[in-house]
Amino acid sequence: MIDSAPSPTTAWTGEARFCAALGHEQPDRTPIWFMRQAGRCLADYRKLRERYPILTLAKTPELCAEVTVMPVEAFGVDAAVLFADIMIPLEPMGVSLEIQPDVGPIIHDPIRSRAQVDALRSFDPAQETAFVMDAIRLVRRELDGKQAVIGFSGSPFTLACYLIEGKPSRDYAIAKAFMYREPEAWHALMEKLSDVVIDYLNAQIDAGVHVVQLFDSWVGSLGPSDYVTYVQPHVARIFAGIRGAPAIHFGTGTAALLEPMTVAGGDIIGVDHRQSLDRAWERIGFDRGIQGNLDATRVIAGWEATVEGARDVLRRAANRPGHIFNLGHGVLPDSDPDLLRRLVDLVHTESAR
Repeated sequence: MIDSAPSPTTAWTGEARFCAALGHEQPDRTPIWFMRQAGRCLADYRKLRERYPILTLAKTPELCAEVTVMPVEAFGVDAAVLFADIMIPLEPMGVSLEIQPDVGPIIHDPIRSRAQVDALRSFDPAQETAFVMDAIRLVRRELDGKQAVIGFSGSPFTLACYLIEGKPSRDYAIAKAFMYREPEAWHALMEKLSDVVIDYLNAQIDAGVHVVQLFDSWVGSLGPSDYVTYVQPHVARIFAGIRGAPAIHFGTGTAALLEPMTVAGGDIIGVDHRQSLDRAWERIGFDRGIQGNLDATRVIAGWEATVEGARDVLRRAANRPGHIFNLGHGVLPDSDPDLLRRLVDLVHTESAR
């Protein structure tokens, strides 16, 4: 439990508000942040992207910190999420990759055999991804206790999908076929990735993040029984191995997986817009917190659609402790930054207690 509530004479900061919700306490109002808030729709970020590739921004601590803090200043959110890419831990494992604009991660030598799995190496993230930890320290110094700082990693399933497919996919057929056909090699890969994720997240906690989020972006492609067999044990080991900070467990397309994902772990369970927040929270259990879940396309539809959706999310949350307002997934590039700022103000105003 995070002891985060300010004294009666002290105003709530975004950090205190966010940490209270993480600890399943009742803050003064619902905390809010946006996945993919660092970049995408911000003009200043787009200017930086004209000068630097995305991995250069992520690997240069000063630039990473600048982009991480941008949405805090632009939107007034309660937390900053580190500007990084889920591919970053794969390179020190010996994976050759690139991020192609408008395509995404490309793996130059996709995994097709147990020998390739065995060749992946472990590493010390505090040393070989030191730029991430340096950026976290810079962000903490810049925010000076006003907002919380979120670290993150991709989940082993999502990382495995990229490693095996070699690029983004619609159905993950190659990865899932490998999973079914080569279960021993699959579990060996998941074990290696889980070891890396545990160390990577703990290094971020040591560097100063208040919470870590595990992104399982592609896990919705699995049914419940396959999730339990091929994913859940590894994810459970990750959450058991995280020390010193709470954790958010997020996936997309997970309406059929909420119960086994909750069993796997996480202090806060993130839900996307494909499910009703109140029903999802009932299934998760009110002893856990919940994050979500406004459909991001409402933001590009305009203010009226955004207000309608935001009020519905707040109504379904019913002022229970442990709700963190977010989109169902990430900010879309065509989102109006001014509208996102108004959305933050709306959530803060209408959830005031």
